[in-house]
Amino acid sequence: MVDVHTEIEIDRPRSDVAAYASNPDNALAWYEHIKEVDWNHAKPLGVGSRIVFVAHFLGRRLDYVYEVKALVPGERFVMATAEGPFPMETTYSWEDTAGGGTKMSLRNRGRPSGLSRLTAPLLAGAMRRANRKDLKRLKAVLER
Repeated sequence: MVDVHTEIEIDRPRSDVAAYASNPDNALAWYEHIKEVDWNHAKPLGVGSRIVFVAHFLGRRLDYVYEVKALVPGERFVMATAEGPFPMETTYSWEDTAGGGTKMSLRNRGRPSGLSRLTAPLLAGAMRRANRKDLKRLKAVLER
């Protein structure tokens, strides 16, 4: 099992951070490895919406379809993919900070299969580094 949890504080109200981060159309601005986003479901975003993400990670092109499993505006957003060698669930959550900003948490967890299972520890480390960089990019975008 791979379970990577990262978080960051962003000097913006929780409603702003959550609305921006949970909108798949904004992924290209703050996820370094995501290169394309395509909705397989009519907007607006809701439970059951399916979004295709194309990423380049560790030298490979990854096409995967995430389905929205939970959406509580301003609190929690959960997407999961059951396809490919690494089925994964991604959870965003947001909390108010004492200073009026937002603590955003990003959690990726999944159970790799096949060869991915053998490289899970390396994959977890790479995901942790990528998530930290992505959250820093999100912070920079939102605090401009």
